[in-house]
Amino acid sequence: MTIRRTKIVATLGPASNSPEVIEQLILAGLDVARLNFSHGTPDEHKARARLIRDIAARHNRHVALLGDLQGPKIRIAKFTNKRIELKVGDRFTFSTAHPLTAGTQEIVGIDYPDLVKDCGVGDELLLDDGRVVMRVETATADSLHCVVLIGGPLSDHKGINRKGGGLTAPALTEKDKADIKLAAEMDLDYLAVSFPVMHPTWNMPAACATKPAVLPGWWPRSSAPKPWPTTRPSTA
Repeated sequence: MTIRRTKIVATLGPASNSPEVIEQLILAGLDVARLNFSHGTPDEHKARARLIRDIAARHNRHVALLGDLQGPKIRIAKFTNKRIELKVGDRFTFSTAHPLTAGTQEIVGIDYPDLVKDCGVGDELLLDDGRVVMRVETATADSLHCVVLIGGPLSDHKGINRKGGGLTAPALTEKDKADIKLAAEMDLDYLAVSFPVMHPTWNMPAACATKPAVLPGWWPRSSAPKPWPTTRPSTA
């Protein structure tokens, strides 16, 4: 007998919300259903989770439920013309002093002022989920002056992160804390977190949840996590 070790994780949303589609996914081998807490209401997530469990039970299957926390939003500000096109070798600046609605081909403001403190010369910045990559050439008290390594379109409010992690944004926002309570209430199997951090944050979910004993396990989904602790929270 061949054991399938690869697991299938699928995100459920408006396009896959009907019982018919969910049943097709389960019959096709779905192992983990991802609930994206960045979108939707608590009632919608609860209804979707009940539907998955009911259909899975009907087919004698166990489908794990994963709640994906939104995490901190680290984003650039806005461009005057909504969007620019960057090429390899272009020079570009991120500035805390630049107006947040007046980005140009050469400079844009940032909604996360500590980015300048967190980054230095030689660091690589990933924008729009890594579609655009830049390297910091020089840094001042309020700006990062970069060169484009991987070009492409860049538009308003795209995400920004430092390759290798290390930004000082808190791992959990107030919304995340509320969603952790929701995850415990729904008895989810896993939580996914964008920016895992060092040991002290492991205690935060227990402080957020009304029933720490039923907290799900953590599923780090960052492409650039910070160092991991040697112990994990209880998944009992």
